[in-house]
Amino acid sequence: MTMAGRRILITGASSGIGAATARAMAVPGASIAVHCRGNRTGAEAVAAELRAAGARAEVLVADLTEPEAPARLVAEAAEAFGGLEVVVANAGFADRTLVGAMTDEGFARTADTVLWGFMRLARAAGPHLRQAGQEGGFARMVAVSSFVAHLFRTDTALFPASAAAKAGVEALVRSLSIEWAPHVTVNAVVPGFTQKDAGTHVALEAPAWEAILSRIPLARLGKPADVAAAVAFLASPGAAYITGQSLHVSGGVVI
Repeated sequence: MTMAGRRILITGASSGIGAATARAMAVPGASIAVHCRGNRTGAEAVAAELRAAGARAEVLVADLTEPEAPARLVAEAAEAFGGLEVVVANAGFADRTLVGAMTDEGFARTADTVLWGFMRLARAAGPHLRQAGQEGGFARMVAVSSFVAHLFRTDTALFPASAAAKAGVEALVRSLSIEWAPHVTVNAVVPGFTQKDAGTHVALEAPAWEAILSRIPLARLGKPADVAAAVAFLASPGAAYITGQSLHVSGGVVI
């Protein structure tokens, strides 16, 4: 499942799942663009780890809520590496605001970052990925979705805006898997409750996490590396016959 020789763009890669995914793909000969919105210090630290592992790494900064930013980001990555074969759409955040308290601006912020950001990223990356798939037979796009688009219970926190946006991402994944076939595979990974990096914002307080653990069949929170392993697999040569799928990495919380 080596990623040697692959040219890779990972959004939201300065910490958490994105950073773990970059580490999972960092092998000698791989070229990885580490995207961040504002945490350049974190992105540079991740890039240094990738270089230490023998990969080439570039840090790219873009606010994906800006309509032109995804296309600019893709162009910068493709120019730096001479093309792209793998794009991982990970950028996003969790919003617990309930619909009754939600503002238009708040809903739009989530939609712009997660759903519109993914659509614009895919639209820009499509020509590069299709060219790579036609020329070398290898091209992958992997989106990071969320269990919040699948789990709705009275005893579990709801994330309405995030759920709507991530559900839209998974629908676009299925559409793209048909539109770009047979040259590009397009899949989603669906994390469950996942630990954050130390010092980063968490959506729930400690007592809520304790209650959640009792609902997870595997009895622990996920780690960024758990999710990264699934993303890296779907982006690898070993996943050549998988497309249009949403792979849950949630410890069984969504069953």
